[in-house]
Amino acid sequence: MASGGKPIRLLLTGGGTGGHLFPAVATAQEFERQRPGTEILFVGTRRKMDTESLAAYGFSSESIVSYGLKGKSITQLFKAVVTLPLSYVQAVKIIRKFNPDMILGVGGYVTGPVVAAGKSCGIPTLIHEQNSIPGLANRKLGKIVDRICLSLPGSEVHFPADKIVHTGNPVRKNILDLLGEKRTGGKPEKPTLLVLGGSQGAQMVNKLVTEAFLLHGLSSKVNLIHQTGEKDAAEVLKLYENGGIKAKVKPFFKRMDKVYEQTDLLVSRAGATTLSEISVLGKPAILIPYPYAADNHQTKNGEYYVQGGGALLYQEKDISGVGLARCIDELASDPERLETMGAAMRELSFPDAAERIVACCLETINTSH
Repeated sequence: MASGGKPIRLLLTGGGTGGHLFPAVATAQEFERQRPGTEILFVGTRRKMDTESLAAYGFSSESIVSYGLKGKSITQLFKAVVTLPLSYVQAVKIIRKFNPDMILGVGGYVTGPVVAAGKSCGIPTLIHEQNSIPGLANRKLGKIVDRICLSLPGSEVHFPADKIVHTGNPVRKNILDLLGEKRTGGKPEKPTLLVLGGSQGAQMVNKLVTEAFLLHGLSSKVNLIHQTGEKDAAEVLKLYENGGIKAKVKPFFKRMDKVYEQTDLLVSRAGATTLSEISVLGKPAILIPYPYAADNHQTKNGEYYVQGGGALLYQEKDISGVGLARCIDELASDPERLETMGAAMRELSFPDAAERIVACCLETINTSH
């Protein structure tokens, strides 16, 4: 879409995981590109990861007190419900002070009170749903918002048909910038495997991968980059060192573009943001969905890519270190298959998702005035 037009004031809300935050960042970057001078404010949680990530991208943020409702104990539920009026009042205060032209919610429990407050203040509202099965906040908000942007086929059944636009899930600019770039340092002799457990890490994925490498001699077949999450970093590193396995291990990689650039194959959870990033870049994957994800949405997310031929999917309970080692070995030894899967991943991607969402926001602003 051509850039140009007057700057707007955009309030973005959501977060709680990197998965919710990064598509919001991608959308904010596209707004800045199309409408230079646009004022952007994020309203999210007080999570350190959220505020640090936003500061790194140069965005201002505010937080409200808010707690999740889904899958909580009675005590936690009570606390969350009792806090809602306060969340709402705090959100109204921020909205009145910032005076946005548009409020865009990207999911996560904090979205609920902020979008509802925006609606009551007469501000145009839009939500973006990343997953194939919407979260509780977005499902409720679908009834009151002006428009709903969707990432994956299947999620439309949960929303009013006349509000839906299929946009895909936006990918951050530094990752999109890799498209068409040559790999730095040329292609290594062995393919590189990237292990991702999502921004929270994934204990079981870490366990399966370390077993696959320690017991089944995989390091002669692939180079290894392993993002472990904070909790398991020291232990995973120690296991590899003791086993004489050369691996790049970090709790969290801040520059995912640099990591993706080196990657030929992934073992990963099936979070919507990771899937949208790796599909845009055409990276084949072995997916192990998080079994406790709300409504088992990670399995549904992953199935879209499996059916399209870009990924393989195993439930955590059904795969062992031996099985995973065999699967990695088979794929790593078959460059043609990796290439075919990579091309299939690319076919399933939406590289222009951020542009589509911005177009939707601008249209909603114009029709509301």
